[in-house]
Amino acid sequence: MQFSEENLISKKQLLEKYSISYGALYRWKRKGLIPEEWFIKKSTSTGQETFFPADLIFERVELILAKKEDILLDELAEKIFGEEETNAKIVIDTVFGEKTFRIKDIKGIKGVFEDGKTVDLSQILDLKKEN
Repeated sequence: MQFSEENLISKKQLLEKYSISYGALYRWKRKGLIPEEWFIKKSTSTGQETFFPADLIFERVELILAKKEDILLDELAEKIFGEEETNAKIVIDTVFGEKTFRIKDIKGIKGVFEDGKTVDLSQILDLKKEN
């Protein structure tokens, strides 16, 4: 996804504008409330900084701030993105029992064989994109 250079706001400016903490911003990212692709890393004279598409991030932060007192962040993510996207799961059934994972929480899947060879199985769930 490409964003216009003129329509970017720095992370520092965003945090100041809405009086939110760095921790809150990244918690919202982990919960899926702010998409990874909105975190745009750019080289600046002081090093590397993170920027966001202003219109999109303003709308999203305002929604989160308006709703966060009334609803859990996980529930808000479900409302924003729909139940299917936030709750799609993979179930692994073994002799030890079942283990369930939300697909959005899986960073990678690999098979490891007796000879030590590994095979990346992430493409099965389209997990190749960066999480």
